[in-house]
Amino acid sequence: MSRIVIVVAGGPDSPEAPELPPHVAVVAADGGAVRARMLGLRIDLVVGDLDSLPPEVVQALESAGVPFERHAPDKDKTDFELALEAALVFEPDRILVIGSSSGRLDHLVGQLSVLASDFLAGVEVDALLGPATVHVVRGRRVLQGEPGELISLHALHGDALGVTTEGLRFPLRAETLPVATSRGVSNVFAAEEAEITVTGGVVLAVRPGSS
Repeated sequence: MSRIVIVVAGGPDSPEAPELPPHVAVVAADGGAVRARMLGLRIDLVVGDLDSLPPEVVQALESAGVPFERHAPDKDKTDFELALEAALVFEPDRILVIGSSSGRLDHLVGQLSVLASDFLAGVEVDALLGPATVHVVRGRRVLQGEPGELISLHALHGDALGVTTEGLRFPLRAETLPVATSRGVSNVFAAEEAEITVTGGVVLAVRPGSS
């Protein structure tokens, strides 16, 4: 059985609860604890400087015995990145991020960049960001979708090498997907299943969902 850790980030929009297997660990990144409570999730750890977490929520969580990993406000990493690092303590096979696609753009760009960080290379990583779903592709991923559904492929932190796709309308065949290009934007599921293979580098497969 795979071990799943949920990392909950903050954000202004109201989230919908995804279907989750029982007994998953939940790590909240600062204000993500408010979102986790809205979703009815049992929080196993709160990470951050707590600048986005109301004092009454902190008190309620402490009273419930939830542990905190506190960090100083002046730090070199965001609460989100620190929460992802802390999630590895639970030795997950998969990390699922629940966050927002709205709010501060710099935070969103930072979150997408961190998802493809090397320290997460041994873990399958996905994110639910508002209506959008993001999959981190290292090696090979098989994704379930609906024919006609949009999906965009973005190389991150450098060119993605040997990119091959099956089940998409515009196929790639052992191609290099350069970083900082729109080459992979607005592809489409041609079947209910799509396979993406990468021999070098990292690809973010972004499914924007409803606008």
